Amino acid sequence: MQDVVVVDIGGTHARFAIASIGDDGAIALDEPETLHTVDHASFQTAWQAFRERKGGTLPTAVSMAIAGPVGSPGKPNPVIRFTNNPWIIRPALINEKLGVERFTLVNDFAAVAHAVARADDSQFLHLAGPDQPLGREGTISVIGPGTGLGVAHLYRRPGHYRVQATEGGHIDFAPLDSIEDAILARLRQRHIRVSAERVVAGPAIVDIYQALAALEHRTVPEQDAITIWNLGTSGEDPLAAAAVDRFCLSLGSVAGDLALAQGGFAGVVIAGGLGYRIRETLLASGFGSRFKAKGRFESLMAGIPVKLIVHPQPGLFGAAAAFASEHS
Repeated sequence: MQDVVVVDIGGTHARFAIASIGDDGAIALDEPETLHTVDHASFQTAWQAFRERKGGTLPTAVSMAIAGPVGSPGKPNPVIRFTNNPWIIRPALINEKLGVERFTLVNDFAAVAHAVARADDSQFLHLAGPDQPLGREGTISVIGPGTGLGVAHLYRRPGHYRVQATEGGHIDFAPLDSIEDAILARLRQRHIRVSAERVVAGPAIVDIYQALAALEHRTVPEQDAITIWNLGTSGEDPLAAAAVDRFCLSLGSVAGDLALAQGGFAGVVIAGGLGYRIRETLLASGFGSRFKAKGRFESLMAGIPVKLIVHPQPGLFGAAAAFASEHS
């Protein structure tokens, strides 16, 4: 049995826990703690805050799931910068600054892919396609709308799997109808290049809402993303509800594109807190129809099981699995 500090660092939150990894590879997490990245000047000060909450001592191993490129195992990037928060990490200083002997660095959605590989069937909610488990062999695409759009995939065969981190959230967004043309036109006023992340990540709901208002020649007050999500999912504001439904349609299109690009024919998994919060809306939306709307490949897409991972902490669980994979 080995104890490891596991950390899942995104654009908004840094989640910490202690993972116990058994000799048989079984993973158990203690109660996670969530810190806001804006409340801490650096990762080291957030680490110190967590250590104090744990009584001043921590295990001498750490595995970090990081929202951004990290390099490869054994050859991390010299300086790791986060996509959506200002922290930086210098791997050469981790042992000294954190007081640990061993560490693992993994892209946050590579960590989620590790969690997908290790989670049992009860940890998945069916969204679209055939209602069957994810394939035991082949490639599975993992997609997560949150502060940004995380993308990874894994290839597995019996008794083995391999994870590949990607920056697939930054592929070009491809509109499918006149409403998405209008959303794209609005985004192009501020961005030379509009990536999928600009449309199917949490903050994008603001631009979708404003674009729909403009189509109806309406003037609506400036509202933040959280407010629009709450108004839309509750049904309190019909325009916000239409924006949420449009988000689900676009997410289906992007998920289908990524499955085609990655060969994710053994399954597609939607991950992240946002996906879980809007799960009922996703089920009732046109997400599934858009996922398979790929012209000549519609029958192929219709045969792919699409799931939502409902594990409460896939990033932390996956960080522990990545550590076990690297150091076993």
